[in-house]
Amino acid sequence: MMDMDTVRRVAKVARLRLTETEMEQYAKDLEEILSAFSVLDEAPSVEGFDLGPVKVEDKLREDVVHSDCDAAELRKVMKTRDDWVRGPRLS
Repeated sequence: MMDMDTVRRVAKVARLRLTETEMEQYAKDLEEILSAFSVLDEAPSVEGFDLGPVKVEDKLREDVVHSDCDAAELRKVMKTRDDWVRGPRLS
């Protein structure tokens, strides 16, 4: 069973006000929870395993440059200054 000093510290961190009977029950519950994690001690180590299940390879594609519209036509309908287009102010 877990010692009462540890139970008091856990209760204080969790901001719990426990009576003595609640602390005894809490100690049993904590011990049961911690014993459930003992199963992990039997698990194999990760040294022999690859943690990335799928090998990832970079696959690049060739970009094809195409223009949907003529830049000169756009400049005619937009407000420009010395062939520069002014966009909205970003704050």
